[in-house]
Amino acid sequence: MIGCRVLGHRYRFRAVDRELRWHCERGCGAGGSKSYDTAERAERYAAALDREDRAALGERAPLIGLLPLRLWRSISRKRQASSSPTPRS
Repeated sequence: MIGCRVLGHRYRFRAVDRELRWHCERGCGAGGSKSYDTAERAERYAAALDREDRAALGERAPLIGLLPLRLWRSISRKRQASSSPTPRS
């Protein structure tokens, strides 16, 4: 699925007895499972992993948050490359 290749999988987690199961919400077929010693532990991991922090997206997004710095560095490198003399053969 192209969405998973470009954006990565969007895993959803759930606990079934002592087993933690996950699958890609986009329907690409990716997923798996892991067994734990107790059902409570599997449920705790499922609850911790199955959440979407969309409210804090701007605070945790280095790509978006650092975009001005990346652009500035890119422009600086291009300026340095164009101002440096090229060696002659």
